Amino acid sequence: AWVSSLSMGMVFFCSPIVSVFTDLFGCRKVAVIGAAVGFAGLLSSSFVSTIEPLYFTYGILFACGCSFAYQPSLVILGHYFKKRLGLVNGVVTAGSSLFTVSLPFLMRVLIDSVGLYNTLRVLCILMFVLFLAGFTYKPLVSDAKDKEGGKKGKFRFPPEKKICNFSVFKVLSYRIWALGIPAALFGYFVPYVHLMKHVKDRFGDSVPEEVLLLCLGITSGVGRLIFGRVADYIPGAKKVYLQVASFFFIGLMSMMIPLCHVFGGLIAVCLFMGLFDGCFICIMAPIAFELVGPQDVSQAIGFLLGLMSIPMTVGPPIAGLLHDHLGTYDVAFYLAGVPPLIGGAILCLIPWVHERQKLKERAKPVDGETTEKMLENESTLVSDTTEKPVKDIESGL
Repeated sequence: AWVSSLSMGMVFFCSPIVSVFTDLFGCRKVAVIGAAVGFAGLLSSSFVSTIEPLYFTYGILFACGCSFAYQPSLVILGHYFKKRLGLVNGVVTAGSSLFTVSLPFLMRVLIDSVGLYNTLRVLCILMFVLFLAGFTYKPLVSDAKDKEGGKKGKFRFPPEKKICNFSVFKVLSYRIWALGIPAALFGYFVPYVHLMKHVKDRFGDSVPEEVLLLCLGITSGVGRLIFGRVADYIPGAKKVYLQVASFFFIGLMSMMIPLCHVFGGLIAVCLFMGLFDGCFICIMAPIAFELVGPQDVSQAIGFLLGLMSIPMTVGPPIAGLLHDHLGTYDVAFYLAGVPPLIGGAILCLIPWVHERQKLKERAKPVDGETTEKMLENESTLVSDTTEKPVKDIESGL
């Protein structure tokens, strides 16, 4: 359990570092090297015989490789797609939902037939496919290294301000977004971690709890496709309202889990929860592009994912402690629904703040243009007044 927890935490902890490397070296190199490191970590994990080396090979090496391969896949989409960026993100992220549904069954069959270590070697095939896919990333937006080097192939190390681009935090709407998302995630992942144990405590082994994971995965994929397309019709920062709705419904569904005394009720809750989970995930990148622009989006996403790692790591253990003290998950699920509601309320401010920022930015050049036009009008008035007497004299002659 500690190995898998370390692996999940490292994927998000590395995100700010990944964003820096993406800005320095481009999406293609970072994705290819990340997939290669992940492949090496997964392959080496299949040869260890004790738990201690797995902390490094799987918990750190494989997780860091996955982090370096994952984030460029979000950034590169904004280089190619503008009008239908939401739909594209929905299609891409729906792939992970598809594998979330299918991989557990595949891994169970592989482990039963060939064992754990050979299963890890089979999964290396997927990492190799990811390695090959990274070569297709060809950014259309000019990289920082091209601007600094001047010539293609010549790299000059950029200044420190461009390496760690903290200027994204100067954007007030992004700061609110980077505060609201982590605030919501303190309770967001509690159902995903503890739902299976709650089902066993309440219903025993008489119900197939794997069906709940299947429902979550399927509707999450459907939600990514649907809400990704819907996001393309919502202008600017108003896309945030989709995340507000997703947090509201996920918080509400978390609070309803203890109220379900019939297994069918839990299935319905999981269907809705998966649908709005897909909504939250698929529009993260489009919102980042709206708030900070394409040049700064890499580090904007990286900083956000890094901040997300804290509540993702802290929330589920707190729910586990509540279960240990109270003997039930009911209070943990009730409390888990509160942070998404608070985070959603915070995000409601973003469209209003972002619109005010845009108005201020437009006002600066407009003021300059109006003063220039006033000067031009004054000069034309002066020329007209001087030309009129001359014309009168000529007509009189």
